[in-house]
Amino acid sequence: MPTVDVGGLELHYREAGSGTPVLLVHGFTGNSRNWALTVPVLRSRYRVISPDLPGHGLSGRPTDPAAYSLEAMAEAVSALMDRLGLEGCHLVGHSMGGMIAQVIALSRPQRLRSLVLVDTSAEPPEGLRTRERARLVELAREQGMEAVWEAQLAMNPMADQLRAQPEFLQTWREQFLMTSREAYIYCAQAMAQRRPLLDDLSRLELPVLIICGENDEPFVGPSQRMHERIAGSELALIPRCGHTPQIERPDEFNAILLRFLQRVDGVAAK
Repeated sequence: MPTVDVGGLELHYREAGSGTPVLLVHGFTGNSRNWALTVPVLRSRYRVISPDLPGHGLSGRPTDPAAYSLEAMAEAVSALMDRLGLEGCHLVGHSMGGMIAQVIALSRPQRLRSLVLVDTSAEPPEGLRTRERARLVELAREQGMEAVWEAQLAMNPMADQLRAQPEFLQTWREQFLMTSREAYIYCAQAMAQRRPLLDDLSRLELPVLIICGENDEPFVGPSQRMHERIAGSELALIPRCGHTPQIERPDEFNAILLRFLQRVDGVAAK
């Protein structure tokens, strides 16, 4: 993976294909590999870039809490856009990546061709303010990410089904453990304390697509509220799908995304 230095931080990214750029921004405790089932579909038509956010994947691991604010991470992604010359870019953000994408769209709308928000929110996610989440953050601080992984799995209502898919579970574990302790602690705090952006998003004039898994209860309501607030936006709810439609239902997700991108670009869908 190539690397770009953004303000002293090494930001790793993956790149494939050529044409109009599509920038894919992963979520909390994820990395660029979260888009492994999406990139092959886009690369024949687009230049696809997927970075590892600070403290995630193979990117640098700052210890300063300020490096993990949504604004600081948006600046890092914007710096990557500048270094790679990504003008007229389609910006796609999943979960925390969607929150970062909102900051970029509001601060630099002239750089974007469209905005796609996947299982995300314009408000502080309620799930980050629970006792369970506070316990996990404290566990990360005291015992590290392996302990957090085990605790999260034990709390997951689908743990038995996940254990029945050992290859999937192992891949998920590997990606989770590529997240630094600092990123886990301070990104969670940044999302919980973020400023609501619903009113600000109503000013957007570029094409916006909102995608959400129908079973992703914490984000269905926020997705509908963003759709209602952003004039002309499109909302797609994917049936039988949770928080990661690009992984859980890749065929449906990719079809929805590709149709939208081609419509924005004035290209007839095949």
